[in-house]
Amino acid sequence: MRILHTMLRVGDLERSVNFYTQVLGMRELSRQDYPAGEFTLVFLGYGEKSQATVLELTYNWGVAEYELGTAFGHIAIEVPDVYAACEKMRAAGGTIIREAGPMNAGSTIIAFLVDPDGYQIELIGQKP
Repeated sequence: MRILHTMLRVGDLERSVNFYTQVLGMRELSRQDYPAGEFTLVFLGYGEKSQATVLELTYNWGVAEYELGTAFGHIAIEVPDVYAACEKMRAAGGTIIREAGPMNAGSTIIAFLVDPDGYQIELIGQKP
C-alpha cells in the first residue's frame, strides 16, 4: 500500500495551479474536466503519479471559496535549505506565515507558508 494523493478543494483553479507550480515548483501532471459532475481535477507533484504521492486540486465549478475548518493541519514538503526556500518562494509571490527557524520543541529547521485558499504548507529541512 502507499498514499496516492491528497485532495484540496480550491476556489480559483488557475490561481492555485500557478501557486503550486510557480511558487512550490511542482509540475502539472494531469487535468480532467467532468462536465456531468461540474468539476475539474488537476494533479500536481514532484514525481509521476505512479511513483510518488501527489496533490489533487479539485475545482467545483462556480464555487469560489470554502470554509477550511479546524481539523486539517498542513502539507509538509522537504527542502534542502529552508531559509533559501523561503526567499525563493517569497520572491515568486509566496506568503511566508512563519519564518524559517528551529521548531518550537526541537532543532529541526521549519517554516510555513500559505496557499491562495488558506491551506498551510510546512517546509522542513533535510536531515544531514
